[in-house]
Amino acid sequence: MTTTTEARPRSGRLMLNKVPEVTVWFWVIKILCTTVGESFADWINMKLGVGLVNTAWIFTAVFVVVLAVQMRLKRYVPFPYWLTVVVVSVTGTLYTDILTDQLNVPLWISTAVFSVLLAVVFGVWWLRERTLSIHSVTTLPRESFYWLAVLVTFALGTATGDWTLELTGWSPGASVMLPLGLIAAITLLWKVGANPVLSFWLAYILTRPLGANIGDWLASPKVAQPGEPTGLALGTFTTSLIFLGLILATVVYLTVTRSDVTETYEAAHATHVTGDLRKERVGLAGFGLLAVATMGLLIWAHSQPHTGPAPEADNTSAVQMAPGQAVKKFPPAKVAALKNLASTSLKDARSGNAKGAHTAAQSLRDLWDADQASLQPLDNTGWTSIDAQMDKVLGTFGIDHSNPPMPPAQQEKELNALLTDMG
Repeated sequence: MTTTTEARPRSGRLMLNKVPEVTVWFWVIKILCTTVGESFADWINMKLGVGLVNTAWIFTAVFVVVLAVQMRLKRYVPFPYWLTVVVVSVTGTLYTDILTDQLNVPLWISTAVFSVLLAVVFGVWWLRERTLSIHSVTTLPRESFYWLAVLVTFALGTATGDWTLELTGWSPGASVMLPLGLIAAITLLWKVGANPVLSFWLAYILTRPLGANIGDWLASPKVAQPGEPTGLALGTFTTSLIFLGLILATVVYLTVTRSDVTETYEAAHATHVTGDLRKERVGLAGFGLLAVATMGLLIWAHSQPHTGPAPEADNTSAVQMAPGQAVKKFPPAKVAALKNLASTSLKDARSGNAKGAHTAAQSLRDLWDADQASLQPLDNTGWTSIDAQMDKVLGTFGIDHSNPPMPPAQQEKELNALLTDMG
């Protein structure tokens, strides 16, 4: 899929095109980057216990640095360009996760907000430059619009993909088929004459849920609680390493072969022929029918019986075990890390530091979720017992629950019970 609409730059220093040619390699590496965006963000946030907000701050700073390097270049260079895409994929994912997990914003609202924001970005870009083609990213203003649009597409793709999973209850493996099918349909419409710029950006957005679902499928445990994703149990770290290695190999190949580089200034700034307006209208109607069909599929899937997250009441029926017995088979270092976060939350709750107690409880939840794949197979009964008490703790803070935070006394009670269970 390529884009072919060009317009004369309104202003700014002219450069060689700063974006690669849209070949099959472009789409391969783009999907690899989106998978890393999902798995690497989860690994940093949960496995290392950095926390969602802190991880977002870290990657925002990294994004600013790599973007500054990228924008100082006068032409497309594979390594800095794709490094920027990897970092922006992680950053965009984190922004959506903060809205969902920290601020409890419903996914349908996040999807609507990011859709409007992307429309605004494209609107301003078009009004100023009279083109949205990535073949015309030859000035600093156009490159600025391009990277802003890319960031919003990652955030939008994250929200849309997660909302789809929420609506349908599909597993990550099954969920791969929807964005893959939509991208195939868009490619077909582009082949028969649909607007290439619109086709490109629609496919670009859909690569985000496609890559994320692939990442979740590879990283998720083979056995999980009802309503939780299952997969190949590679873990987020291994998945990230595999895909970062594939990205590096592809970038090295592109650097050596220059197969995705616009070779000359004339090629980068050539005026392209306008497409057939009749075929573009037919393509636009095709996109409309595709959207209606997708909505119909999601509505149908949502109406079908499917397993959602286990009700809160189910957790109370977990087996009660003697203090320390539930974690006896777990690695001591992992148990110590969990107890440390629980103790920190308890200390802050007792001292009246509500924000600190909530933050520590959130980190406790993230670490517990990240360790599920390694702990649950060791002792499913013990894991279930701790998970039930963990859910009670989170409920007192309003984390993953619809209720507001409870009084500190209730938080202290459940935290003490959790610490007792962990010995």
